[in-house]
Amino acid sequence: MNIAETRPYRMSGRADSAAQTAERILDAAVQGFWDNPSAQVSLDDVATRAGVSVRTVIRRFGGREGLMTAAAAREQGRTLAERDAAPVGDLAAAVGVLVDHYERLGDGVLRLLAEEVRTPSLAPIAESGRELHREWCARVFAVALADLGRSEHQRRLAQFVAVCDVYTWKLLRRDSGLTRRQTELALVELLTPMTEAS
Repeated sequence: MNIAETRPYRMSGRADSAAQTAERILDAAVQGFWDNPSAQVSLDDVATRAGVSVRTVIRRFGGREGLMTAAAAREQGRTLAERDAAPVGDLAAAVGVLVDHYERLGDGVLRLLAEEVRTPSLAPIAESGRELHREWCARVFAVALADLGRSEHQRRLAQFVAVCDVYTWKLLRRDSGLTRRQTELALVELLTPMTEAS
């Protein structure tokens, strides 16, 4: 095998290795955020978790803000893919997808929302999450929202957004101590009158 044949393989291997390193760094940043308030997530901690040097983190992401932005963008993409599994017109299945998401990330999302006030750089991330949630509700409940006048549509969508919000999950699941199954049933019961009203 000559040099020309081995070079693309080596370059591809380096690119794969760099991509895997970047993913490990992002995984470490996300885990660090869920474990600690955002202000306490340091580059040193992320580098240690990822098994790389701080210099590698900085070279790849340009510092803490760049790292947090990239981690948030990746997680939002994952959330979107996860939430998109919710079918339109099947309330129980849509609620199941929603609760799956909150069971996995709800406590972390609540931490992010609590940190938003103290850490201004988190505001765009939190706002982006709110918009994603609103768009999800608009898609999943499109049938119930169809043919409504503008003000009624706005009010009904706001109701769907509120009932499906992570704080509602917290009130049911954490504060009231409902089981996961009871939480799903409670959400279906809250949403049914709105989906049948149309």
